[in-house]
Order: sequence, then C-alpha cells, then structure tokens
Amino acid sequence: MSRTTFDTLLEAGCHFGHLKRKWNPAMAPYIFMERNGIHIIDLHKTVAKVDEAAEALKAIAKQGKRVLFVATKKQAKQVVADKATSVNMPYVTERWPGGMLTNFPTIRKAVKKMANIDKLMTDGTYSNLSKREILQISRQRAKLEKNLGSIADLTRLPAALFVVDVCKEHIAVKEAQRLGIPVFAMVDTNSNPNEVDYVIPANDDSNKSIEVILDALCGAIAEGIEERKAEKVDTEAAGEGDAAKAPRKRAQKARADKEEAPAAEEAAEETAAE
Repeated sequence: MSRTTFDTLLEAGCHFGHLKRKWNPAMAPYIFMERNGIHIIDLHKTVAKVDEAAEALKAIAKQGKRVLFVATKKQAKQVVADKATSVNMPYVTERWPGGMLTNFPTIRKAVKKMANIDKLMTDGTYSNLSKREILQISRQRAKLEKNLGSIADLTRLPAALFVVDVCKEHIAVKEAQRLGIPVFAMVDTNSNPNEVDYVIPANDDSNKSIEVILDALCGAIAEGIEERKAEKVDTEAAGEGDAAKAPRKRAQKARADKEEAPAAEEAAEETAAE
C-alpha cells in the first residue's frame, strides 16, 4: 500500500485549519499550534489516521462491498467524482437527496424510473409521443441523471460512507449514524470529529488537500479489489483442480474394488465349505 508521507501532506496544504475563532474544541487533540490566528493541524496524526482509514477501506473493498463518496462542495466535486469512478464506487456530488440512506427503497424507485425512461427511448415508444411529452420526459431524465446517475448501480446500502466536510454533509452523516454505517471523513478544525468513525484531520477546503487524501484511500480500495480478484481466481483454479482429480480418484477406486473382488469371492467359498 502506498503510504501517505508527511511531506506530501505538507506540500498539499493539508495542515491549514480555520481561523481560531471558528474552531471546534473537540478538534484540540489534532491541532499542532496556532499561527497568525489560524490553527495548524498536526500532520503526524493525519498520516496515522490516513493509514488507519486506508486499511479499513481496503478490507471493505476486499469483501466486495461498496463505499459511497459524498462531497457537494465546489472544490471537492470533480476530484471526488474522478477518484470514485476510478475504483468503480458510487458518489454524490450534487445536492444530497434527503433520505437517501434512511429511505433507500424510494431512491431505488427513482433510479428504476430513470431506467424505464431509457427503455422508452430504445423500444420505439418515443415515436408515438408528442413533442411536448418528449420534452417533459427528457427534462425529467436529465434531472434524475444529475442527482442519481452516479448511484445508479448502488443496489443496496453502502458498507461505508466517505465524506469531505462533515459540517456541509451533516445530513448524510446523521443518516449513516442512524443506520450504523461507518463514516470516514476529512475533518477540518471547525468540525466535530465525534460524529465520525474514522477521522482524517485535514484541510477540507483545498482541492490539492482533498486529492492527496483521496489518492491514498482510493489506492487502498483498488488494492482490496485486486486482492479479491486474485483470491477468486485461486479458488476457481483449486476447484478446477479438484474436478480434474475426481475421474482419477474414481478410476483408482474402481481398480481397488476389482482387486478386492477375487479375495472376497475366495473368502465366501471358504466360509461355504466350512
């Protein structure tokens, strides 16, 4: 696993927190010092926390489970979309649809609605509709795609949530807490780390800072996925090996039975003679 180094985090500006007056006292253990009225995050702790989160995410990916990435703030949208897509994980970068986790069946219905519209486009039904109806359906499809397109293949609740800025995504965090879904998050000095299972103390306003953290975590997820594939191949190979050995074992058993048959007959004759 590619380890995140102190220098990499420093170069990306992960250590810059918020103004002292905006801080959350619960973040005190992760603050190194104050400089010019701004809190500086202790990057030694960030390195340790990134490694801890990476190990946990790798284990989740290795089990074939999904991690939902959430970041609706402008600086994080594109980075999160790109990184989540690279490891084939679902993400939300537009407005968080309230009840997405706690009312998951309703969200799935909306996704199915989108699939049904796609079906209408391909089976020729569109040709029987008026221009106005086609326009209305197209607008509805575009709206659904914008809000739910990135989670179209999320057929069940995610095994974990990764969040950039717990203050902005507080509804998503609350829903995950209610359902017992572990939350991984980049937590800045103005946020409450007690709401998060895996805290990564870091600047959540910088594009570079977000990218560096995501590089490490998505790298770990990719490793977990690869290890799962390798184990699957080994299991299948072992199964094929057993299948290949089966005819040989049957032939050996048949030979042994054949050799035992005359001896059994002789014993039966001796018993009869007695």
